[in-house]
Amino acid sequence: MSDGFRVDLGALEDAAIGINTTLNDLKAKRIDDLDGREADYGHDRLAGTITDFCDRWELGVEHLATDGQEIAGRLSRSVQAYLKVDQAAKGRMDGILQRQSGADPAAD
Repeated sequence: MSDGFRVDLGALEDAAIGINTTLNDLKAKRIDDLDGREADYGHDRLAGTITDFCDRWELGVEHLATDGQEIAGRLSRSVQAYLKVDQAAKGRMDGILQRQSGADPAAD
């Protein structure tokens, strides 16, 4: 069907892998660990502001990570669903194209 659509299963799987890789990287270093020690800033209010920002930003990253996990899972399940449908269609076509009554008379 030339007017239909195509699905690049490799691209879907690569996207899921990419998301999971990024999420693993985020687990290695938390945003709220970046604020450092209060003495490093030389000003208590500045240190508090940076700590507050990093803590709030970490919450946002955690929400994004949760959404990312859901997206990666859905991409992987989509790939599996497409493969299952393709296998079923192949099975039906194989049954139609393979004759049980002998050689194809039109092949001669």
